[in-house]
Amino acid sequence: MDATDLHRGVEEAFNRGDVDALVALYEPRAYMVRDDGSLAEGTDAIREVWNGFVALGGQIQMTTQFVVEHDDVALLSNTWTFEGAGMTLSATTAEVARRASDGPWRYVIDNPFGLTSA
Repeated sequence: MDATDLHRGVEEAFNRGDVDALVALYEPRAYMVRDDGSLAEGTDAIREVWNGFVALGGQIQMTTQFVVEHDDVALLSNTWTFEGAGMTLSATTAEVARRASDGPWRYVIDNPFGLTSA
């Protein structure tokens, strides 16, 4: 498993509406940047963010821009496009992940709007 699997995991879980699977991709104390620039801290707050986004009912497509792994830390970026609820949204991310002791990669910091306004 490599850090790129995170992007596939998000896309697949989102498109089937599985918020639990989305939240499982984060460390317990992870940060996620909300669309207003504030931070969702921890998986409970991250769950709220994903619940709101998934509730829109659309689909997301993610294209990995890069993944740089160094030991158990990775810097990642993807470009995502959401279509649904009568709108199209897209952005390019900035992400930091860490390989867990049990093997999978999990987000430590997730900025879905990394190269846009956030």
